[in-house]
Amino acid sequence: MERNLKNVLVISFGFLLLFTAYGGLQNLQSSLHSEEGLGVASLSVLYAALILSSMFLPPILIKKLGCKWTIAGSMCCYIAFSLGNFYASWYTLIPTSVILGLGGAPLWSAKCTYLTIAGNSYAEKAEKNGKDIINQYFGVFFLIFQSSGIWGNLISSLIFSQASTKVEISEENLACCGAYDCMTDTTNTTGPAEPSNSLIYTLLGIYTGNGVLAVLLIAIFLDKIKSDQAETEKEILETPSFWSTFLATFQHLKDKRQCLLIPLTMYSGFEQGFLSGDYTKTYVTCALGIHYVGYVMICFSAVNSLCSLLFGKISQFTGRKLLFALGTVIYCYLSCSVIVFIFLFFLSKSTAAVTNTTCIIALLLWKPHPKQLAVFFIFPALWGLSDAIWQTQTNGLYGILFEKHKEAAFANYRLWESFGFVIAFGYSTKLQVYIKLYILLSVLVLSMVTYGAVEYLEAKSSPGTPTATKKENVEPPTQESYL
Repeated sequence: MERNLKNVLVISFGFLLLFTAYGGLQNLQSSLHSEEGLGVASLSVLYAALILSSMFLPPILIKKLGCKWTIAGSMCCYIAFSLGNFYASWYTLIPTSVILGLGGAPLWSAKCTYLTIAGNSYAEKAEKNGKDIINQYFGVFFLIFQSSGIWGNLISSLIFSQASTKVEISEENLACCGAYDCMTDTTNTTGPAEPSNSLIYTLLGIYTGNGVLAVLLIAIFLDKIKSDQAETEKEILETPSFWSTFLATFQHLKDKRQCLLIPLTMYSGFEQGFLSGDYTKTYVTCALGIHYVGYVMICFSAVNSLCSLLFGKISQFTGRKLLFALGTVIYCYLSCSVIVFIFLFFLSKSTAAVTNTTCIIALLLWKPHPKQLAVFFIFPALWGLSDAIWQTQTNGLYGILFEKHKEAAFANYRLWESFGFVIAFGYSTKLQVYIKLYILLSVLVLSMVTYGAVEYLEAKSSPGTPTATKKENVEPPTQESYL
């Protein structure tokens, strides 16, 4: 096997093992550690730490340790988070969340740097185009990595399904599920009994073992960057200092278009935070039991992965405007509500907006019941479809609008999406679900209005070159999408 491809596979399977553990654990935080909102508070702290980490840690660690050991060391931060869950308290989970957040940005930056160097190295030897090889390597990576959402959730559901006691949920308890939840501190007062400690420890043991295997795989089988590639590595790591990056990020806000895109970027964090923090707890765990969380999130992950690939390809031929309009007719059929049709009138150019709007309104009206099992899977499937559009097209939009200032633009993207996560997880235990749904809906409407203004400004500035016909190179998803 070609040596560089071997290294790509080592990194890919290392990330698969690591995020099989972390992805499954993140989706369970709000259900496993619901007392005083510990689970969602830890996720909020995690993304706050990630914001700080992404600003200055990656270039420092990569220069000091190299790509290989930065990846291995950062993976240990994820293991620390798994260990913190064994005895979850404010004194264990919050510090380990900070550790994970600080390790997240260096992990993904080192991975991107390593794959880029490997791609350029092979392209030079084979006399091929470097960009083509790099794209192939990233394609292999994400093909393997994306399945982590399936395996991590499958493991949790299979283990929690082994619970010896199955509790029948009363209609009185079911009344506390859904949008108008009872704001209880523990899940077992309004739904099935919590899994036993032995099952929780078994799951955490498997997740921790996955993390350890990932570190060993990288440490033993991943080759270091060779000395003759030092120049390439130097070029990639020639990043501005912390203060210059910090200032450039906020100076970029002088651009009207960047300011107008802030609501859309933050909405990406809001909607992902709601699904993993609120839907899994107040709909799935409350009405079906915690053992169904994994199965439901598998549905989201599978649809999200397939649609990310599909929409990424389609956008190359149609542009974002036609893509946004693609599913309007389909989603008109999903609801007969007058409110939905009003929103469809204003949001008819956005498949993602229409899908999310329909889901939000339906979640406000729906009372979850175990007899409606299929419905629990329909919502994450539609959410996965719309999230795929948010991720692929928003990244592409940033790359096109700010082609000459990509670094500052994507720093803003990471900053505002992370803020969306921090806020969504931060207020998760303070507000009832219906209020959070109204907040989501409000941010979505604002996002579409400001996005429309951006398209108007673009069309006005270049009337001879419609935005929809420009070539859209979709950037690789940011680390926030997978943390």
